[in-house]
Amino acid sequence: MYTATLLTAPTARNLDAALVDSLRNAWGGGDAIWLSPDEAAEFALPKMPDNRWDVWADLQDMGVDLVILPSDTRRKKMLLADMDSTMIQQECIDELADEAGVGARVKDITARAMNGELDFDGALKERVGLLKGLPESVIGDVIEKRITFMPGGAALLATMKANGAYAALVSGGFTAFTGHVANALGFDENRANTLHVENGQLTGTVGLPILGREAKVQALKEISSRLDLAHADVMAVGDGANDLGMLGLAGAGVALHAKPSVAAECDIRINHGDLTALLYIQGYSKDEFVDV
Repeated sequence: MYTATLLTAPTARNLDAALVDSLRNAWGGGDAIWLSPDEAAEFALPKMPDNRWDVWADLQDMGVDLVILPSDTRRKKMLLADMDSTMIQQECIDELADEAGVGARVKDITARAMNGELDFDGALKERVGLLKGLPESVIGDVIEKRITFMPGGAALLATMKANGAYAALVSGGFTAFTGHVANALGFDENRANTLHVENGQLTGTVGLPILGREAKVQALKEISSRLDLAHADVMAVGDGANDLGMLGLAGAGVALHAKPSVAAECDIRINHGDLTALLYIQGYSKDEFVDV
């Protein structure tokens, strides 16, 4: 059995009951269950529909996400999350680059790297090199003034952890930022790259080995093994090309507002909902969310 979940942006709340019923009837699904009025609904399916992606594309034009998962393994015991443009709304290195006066150049490199057009390690070294001489104190300023959390993240963490899940933040960014984000949202651990500092200034170099695509895969393997969990027990979420390895290995790999080339390789694509979509597709209703 499968479960189809339809959801929309919490700010829009434009999921029409007639649309849900029409699709349920067309696919021979079970009764619709509303997880949140006008926002998220689900119904059971006897098999995976042949026209799944055609319907998905049509629903995208309506501002609706569609996710179909096996019913018996939807709820996950571990969350493995990217940070930049996933748990927060910014790319930290781009924000630092703005402070260094090289914002446009770094943003272009970041966009190309996240789209898979550039080697991640080389792109990171090049961008960090452009930050040389920036005062270390700027990191704290960026965190305080520029970094904002992705909507729904706090509820996602609190609800999954209240139901026994483990949460790890694994970023190709920097520990100076993951430590803050992990502490604020309640992650159990965090991994990222280290910016080198001397005499209160960034040196323009980063600690090796660089935490990139393969390191995220290794994190999934290591943490799940330590917790005696199967890879199928893991939900991973990210938006960039360096996330594809962990998204493919996890039992549920979620491309969240992802680059088109990344989303194309993932079965779970959230383009309209926020991070609470990761709760809805696991079968949590809005009244089960833990208040934060």
